[in-house]
Amino acid sequence: MPMPENAALSPTLTLAMELMRRPSVTPDDVGCQALMVERLERLGFHVERLPFGDVENFWAVRGHHGPVLAFAGHTDVVPSGPDVLWEHPPFEPCIDDDGMLCGRGAADMKGSLAAMITAVERFVTANPNHDGKIAFLITSDEEGPAIDGTRAVVEHLREAHERLDYCIVGEPSSTSELADTIKNGRRGSLGGVLHVKGVQGHVAYPHLARNPIHETTSALDALVREHWDGGNSFFPATSFQISNIRSGTGATNVIPGELEVIFNFRYSTEVTHTQLRERTEAILDAHGLDYRLDWTLNGEPFLTAKGELVEAALAGVEEVLGRRPELSTAGGTSDGRFIATLGAQVVELGPLNATIHKVNERVYAADLDTLSDIYEAILGRLFV
Repeated sequence: MPMPENAALSPTLTLAMELMRRPSVTPDDVGCQALMVERLERLGFHVERLPFGDVENFWAVRGHHGPVLAFAGHTDVVPSGPDVLWEHPPFEPCIDDDGMLCGRGAADMKGSLAAMITAVERFVTANPNHDGKIAFLITSDEEGPAIDGTRAVVEHLREAHERLDYCIVGEPSSTSELADTIKNGRRGSLGGVLHVKGVQGHVAYPHLARNPIHETTSALDALVREHWDGGNSFFPATSFQISNIRSGTGATNVIPGELEVIFNFRYSTEVTHTQLRERTEAILDAHGLDYRLDWTLNGEPFLTAKGELVEAALAGVEEVLGRRPELSTAGGTSDGRFIATLGAQVVELGPLNATIHKVNERVYAADLDTLSDIYEAILGRLFV
């Protein structure tokens, strides 16, 4: 049975559950940011609300001089799917008999948001005249198109010449146990949609048609076999993956007149998106295809190889847990890709990612209190 509502909860778990009760399916915030803003304003933060389109965002800052450390995250969550598939209703958070905080957003990433807020509350109470500036960059568009959220806020900060030195993104970075991994970078993501034109005709008269499937096969094989780069000590080699192929009319006796191929590069810092585009187009040209190619740059790779933030994060985890985490650049994209363009050192540090986006999302409740302690320890190493 889940823990009863009136059971004693830590400030971090209390706030996490308050946030999780709000069904903030992207891009709807449903009052999550208002909860956070109220607590930050009590601490003396200056809060700038930054709505763009249908997306709510805010930028909050406390302090007047020195380097800026921002906590970054998102209040939006992915859809929960049918409630009947969940052991507990997805937006009625509870702590079960195994000590797991259950509900949508527990791991991704309302638990991290709560840990950030309570860590800063404790730190500011103990150090009201702290060095440096503490900031929050919060959006409700990370799980959606990611256009009017962090990307737009970053452009606003750039135009306002706002300084940003360090950023901790609360994405669930841990794999087997809390804080076993810190993400200190991410691969770039470049998507492409290839449209190949042929000539439709009857399968019995192939000389009167031109089959785009047949013509494209060897080109796709060349793309799959291409050695794009060898990676480096921080990134694996660049990966090219085809995710979808569409063609044909549905009839068995018709040669199709066109073909669509959807693919994606996850690429390292050893190659640029411009180089990938040029090399892809050169391979397609060499195979004589009649094609159009639509590109989408989802994010460039970023890397915080060393520096004050990485050292503070590693030492903060060791201080709280007695062990040092590994640094990793694995996984998909995050809003860190936008923040890094400001020249900030960026790391991602959050709870276990085993259940993110799944039915029955959950994290160990105690991990969120520990995560809050780690965030506070990092603050202490940077600003005391």
